[in-house]
Amino acid sequence: MSHLEIGHLSKNFAGKEILKNIQLTVEEGEFVTILGPSGSGKSTLFHIIGGLLTPAEGSVQLDGQEITGERGHISYMPQQHSLFPWRTILQNVLLGQELTGKTDKERALDMIEKAGLAGYENELPDALSGGMKQRAAFVRALLSPQSLILLDEPFSALDDFTRQDMQEWLQSIWMKYKKTILFVTHNIEEALFLSDRIAILSTKPATVIKEFKIPFGRPRKKDLFFSSQFLDLKQEVSKWIINGVGEGEQDERNH
Repeated sequence: MSHLEIGHLSKNFAGKEILKNIQLTVEEGEFVTILGPSGSGKSTLFHIIGGLLTPAEGSVQLDGQEITGERGHISYMPQQHSLFPWRTILQNVLLGQELTGKTDKERALDMIEKAGLAGYENELPDALSGGMKQRAAFVRALLSPQSLILLDEPFSALDDFTRQDMQEWLQSIWMKYKKTILFVTHNIEEALFLSDRIAILSTKPATVIKEFKIPFGRPRKKDLFFSSQFLDLKQEVSKWIINGVGEGEQDERNH
């Protein structure tokens, strides 16, 4: 199980309020994306969920258990693949399991094959393209024992063609294994293509100003990007991001 509940979360840095009263839930098996302007505190929120930072106020609960400030409850995939260059692909994807003292090599090899990496099990990461490295990193996240995965802009360094292929691949793998995913991206199309729900953050101090439930069925194909319903929803989401402001800025504009 992996029901995440973020309650009234706030965070300050150097006297400046970065996050303000963040409230968000992610249901078991749900794919939720956090979308907002650059510098809106998305990565800070991830670090708090992962226990790397502690909030000034509020709590993080996983399956009803308080995990605020605690590490080891989530699987985290950062923007860069973070594969160890001296370990083979198989050794890299087994790393999360190794830390728990229990590995499943057969399952790892099966998932490597499903990721399109068959034949590269014993290669070092330098032998792989950027997209292949990201696939290996995601397999590692899937194989970790934690059922909640945080993905922090995992495709941002890829070219547009590779990125679209990776989006389709991620959707297919997620549909098969149904782990709970909280995803961060700056790309509206990516968020609409992948998500069950999107939470829009305002500028600092960041707070959730709008949630969208995505109406498209699955599996989703690339031609969805050109449908009128997709383009209309993209425009609506864009307006919320462009016009989204924090409470402090709203107060200033009202005077």
